[in-house]
Amino acid sequence: MIQKVEGIVIRTTDYGESNKIVTLFTREFGKVGVMSRGAKKPKNRLSAASQLFIYGTFVYQQSQGLGSLSQADIVNSFREVRSDLFRASYATYIVELTDKLTEERSRNPYHFELLYQTLYFLNEGIDSDVLLRIYEVKMLAVAGIKPELDQCVSCRSADVPVAFSIRHAGFLCNRCSHRDEKAYRISGHTARLLRLFFYIDLQRLGQISLKKETKNELKEILSAYYDEYSGLRLKSKRFLEQMERMQDF
Repeated sequence: MIQKVEGIVIRTTDYGESNKIVTLFTREFGKVGVMSRGAKKPKNRLSAASQLFIYGTFVYQQSQGLGSLSQADIVNSFREVRSDLFRASYATYIVELTDKLTEERSRNPYHFELLYQTLYFLNEGIDSDVLLRIYEVKMLAVAGIKPELDQCVSCRSADVPVAFSIRHAGFLCNRCSHRDEKAYRISGHTARLLRLFFYIDLQRLGQISLKKETKNELKEILSAYYDEYSGLRLKSKRFLEQMERMQDF
């Protein structure tokens, strides 16, 4: 059966001397794998479209195993992301996170739009740290490990949180903060950002300017939470952290 999909390349794997296995995240079917024959040859008609981050329309012959890619038309190559090592490192982490936390052929048009909009804004020069934190927060629900962000995880109070507990998976109010002495003490601003990042429609994202201290606080909390509950150890995250250390010099 011939399938035509709108997709984004989230992983490529060399196969043999000239082929690639291309993993697409598609609007129609979620994550699918296709064989792109001859894609490692520079002059091959599928070569340009069989690269990481490419967004376009793809036509493939569906089979019981991998599909066979027969045609691809590039809509957006995200050129600025691909030509900038720092932005490319953020994008690589985003697509690897997507790949690891999604199941094969699990359709989710909302998630597809989220991935596309994140790469689009990254390409447009929107703050990479903000985009990454938003994506990480939203992916917690996809992974089935969303923390309590609407109220105190202990007493269900709607009071402004003063802490985020990794152990209890969510916010703690002032009265309950003693329940986890290792909980991260947070400001009301950081609490609002975590909640905002989960609920915001990325298409309506404007310019968000955050202090470096706030960015670091959000990064530390989310990194610890992912380490505790996701079980992921991503190469792209380690590389991104190396790149971020280079930026600090």
